[in-house]
Amino acid sequence: MLVGAATGAWMLRHAWRRKVGKAPWRWVGLSLLAFTLLWPAWLLGAARGPFAALALIGVAALGVVASGYTIRPAKAGRAPREGLAPEPAERAPSLWRTTLRWSLAGPVGMVAAMAVGISYAVWAPGAIQTRLLIGGLLVPLAWGGAMAWTLADNRILRATAVLVGTAILGFGLAMLRGLA
Repeated sequence: MLVGAATGAWMLRHAWRRKVGKAPWRWVGLSLLAFTLLWPAWLLGAARGPFAALALIGVAALGVVASGYTIRPAKAGRAPREGLAPEPAERAPSLWRTTLRWSLAGPVGMVAAMAVGISYAVWAPGAIQTRLLIGGLLVPLAWGGAMAWTLADNRILRATAVLVGTAILGFGLAMLRGLA
């Protein structure tokens, strides 16, 4: 299985690198991978064979790709662009900005994330259990995004306006409909 998978992956890689005449290499590579996926079903059974073949195809393809790995010398450093926001360590620290950034990343971001999750649970179609589950799973994702954004964004008042607006809009939309 490993040899067939590696050969099929190598043929697909060879087809990818060619300028012309790709089709025969693609067809043979895909056919070999399909055969490598299907013949273990007769050898190991209908469930175990394809499962083992699929795992080995991934390992073999990774090996083929890794075999072409080359280390290139680093390019000459470029001058930093003027329009980029400074790194968080380069900002001038102040107590009010630090406090506002902390509160935006923590409680305000959490409230905005909860507004997004609750609004999704209220407005999305589907069974109530599914809506509540997906809405609950959205909250930590949205909170993490809010944290990353507020800590990386150099314009703290813009982040404040967006998070407060998101919270007001999300809870407002949720109140309009109610959980039916």
